Amino acid sequence: MDSFTIKKVFSQLLITFVLFMSNLVSLPDAAFSSNSSKEATVLLTWKKNLQNESQSHLSSWTTLVSSSNLNQIKNPCKNWLGISCNFAESVIRINLTNSSLQGTLHEFSFWSFPNLVYVDLSMNALFGTIPPQISYLSELRYLELSFNKFSGKIPPEIGLLTNLEVLHLARNKLNGSIPKEIGCLSFLTDLALFKNHLDGSIPSSLSNLSNLVNLFLYENELSGSIPAQMGNLSNLVKLFINTNHLTGPIPPTFRNLKKLTTMYMFGNLLFGHIPTNIGSLKSLEKLSLFGNNLSGLIPTSLGDLENLKLLHLSGNNLFGPIPPELGNLSSINDLQLSENQLHGPFPTSFANLSNLKSLFLRDNDLSGPIPQGIGDLINLVTLQLDTNQFIGHLPKNICHSGSLANFSASNNYLVGQIPKSFKNCTSLVRVHLEGNQFVGDISDDFGLYPNLTFIDLSHNRFYGKMSSNWGECHQLQTLLIRRNNITGSIPPEIGNWTQLGELDLSSNRIVGMIPKELGKLISLVQLRMNDNQISGDIPLEFGLLTNLEYLDLSTNKLNKSIPSNFGDFMKLNYLNLSHNNFSEGLPLHLLSLFHITKLDISYNSLNGEIPVEVSKMESLEILNPSHNNLSGFIPKAFEEMRGLLYIDISYNEL
Repeated sequence: MDSFTIKKVFSQLLITFVLFMSNLVSLPDAAFSSNSSKEATVLLTWKKNLQNESQSHLSSWTTLVSSSNLNQIKNPCKNWLGISCNFAESVIRINLTNSSLQGTLHEFSFWSFPNLVYVDLSMNALFGTIPPQISYLSELRYLELSFNKFSGKIPPEIGLLTNLEVLHLARNKLNGSIPKEIGCLSFLTDLALFKNHLDGSIPSSLSNLSNLVNLFLYENELSGSIPAQMGNLSNLVKLFINTNHLTGPIPPTFRNLKKLTTMYMFGNLLFGHIPTNIGSLKSLEKLSLFGNNLSGLIPTSLGDLENLKLLHLSGNNLFGPIPPELGNLSSINDLQLSENQLHGPFPTSFANLSNLKSLFLRDNDLSGPIPQGIGDLINLVTLQLDTNQFIGHLPKNICHSGSLANFSASNNYLVGQIPKSFKNCTSLVRVHLEGNQFVGDISDDFGLYPNLTFIDLSHNRFYGKMSSNWGECHQLQTLLIRRNNITGSIPPEIGNWTQLGELDLSSNRIVGMIPKELGKLISLVQLRMNDNQISGDIPLEFGLLTNLEYLDLSTNKLNKSIPSNFGDFMKLNYLNLSHNNFSEGLPLHLLSLFHITKLDISYNSLNGEIPVEVSKMESLEILNPSHNNLSGFIPKAFEEMRGLLYIDISYNEL
């Protein structure tokens, strides 16, 4: 249960208790009948104006017949769904959350409910505007209209509900600006307007809400700077203003928000430095500023936030070294500093962050070795260090605890063998090691990974044969090993990778024939086996790969004819069979691939004519049948292929 829901439930219980205590009164029976009958009439009128299906959900809202005088008695206090009354039988509470209601509030006579304190119509399909007459509910303390389809502007008259403590209008289609009149709601503790289409600036009048505990304005279209006066909200605990178009700096007055536990400002256009006094917010548990234009150094004072569990500063323009003081964040479990301009070493103090589960440092200019102590963080699940300038070896205890699932160290200057602890790391799900200078036998240095879905070992110096053990990675969806020194043949166990969508074995020294078991990989979308020494013919089972979109078998020693069932690859848009020993003619079936944009069959021994059916390849942009033994006339069909951008028919006998 999230904090927003917990707060909502707590508020409901509190208001129910207050209502119970404040209504221990007795009034004459005549008053009971008068109150309930009038309010019932209004409720039934509103029900009548709802859509038919909604009315069926309010079947308990009906008139009763008195056994004494047969007069109709309208009493909403007697078992009407969602209706609660005081001892005077006047409606004080309407709770119809998640009741499948469809309709508007235009026929709801707000002035008929002088004692109404609580309204919850959330999680329905109510639409239309919020009527300004809602201001007649002068005793209202709780208003919840979230998760509907209300549109139009928030009526400024809502500022007349001076007893309001909770105002939730989230997840609708409201537009326009936030009324400055909301700043008159001096008792307000909860304001939730998130996920609408609100624009304009945050009104400075919100700073008058001295009792405000939770402010949720995220996922709107708010712009302008954050009012410095918001630093006066001394009781604020949670602030969510993320995913808007806010600009300007983070107000230094926020140092006064001593009770703040959550500050989400990500996904805006904020600029300037992170205030150094942010370290005075000792209650802070979550701070997310990613995806802005913040610059300058990371304040060392952040290391004073001993309760901080989440710190997201990624996607800014921060520079300078990572403060070693961040190693003092003993409670931190999610630390993200990626996509900045940070330089200098990886702080060894990070080895002290024993609760850390996610660490993102990718896409910076960090250098030096990766501290060995990082391998001792037993709770680490995600570690992303790619696209930096790290040198040296991986920590020898990496994944020693068996928790690591997502690991990326690609595009650095790392060397040496993969640590032995990595071989037994059965928790791995995604692995990026490409673009380094790792060495080692691919069959010995990697183990069985039952959860592995993605692994990229490309552009390294791995050698050895592909072990049959790789066939036990049944969840594998992507395997990329291009530009290594892999030898031997492709094991038939490759057929076990039934989830595989992308396979890249290019630029190695693989020999032997394509195993027929490859035809079992019916989920395969991209296949690259080019630049090897694969020989023999292409097995007929290859034609079962009907989901292929990209196929490159070039620069091998494949021979015989191009299989006619290649024409079954109806999703194919790239096909490269160049630099092989294919002979015979072009199969007519191949020329029916109307989605293909590039076809390269150059440097083979193909003969015969270029069929006129080539014009069926309507999407073709690049065609290269050069360096073959093709003969006959150059087809006039080329003139009809308006999308063709490049064609090379040289070195044939045309």
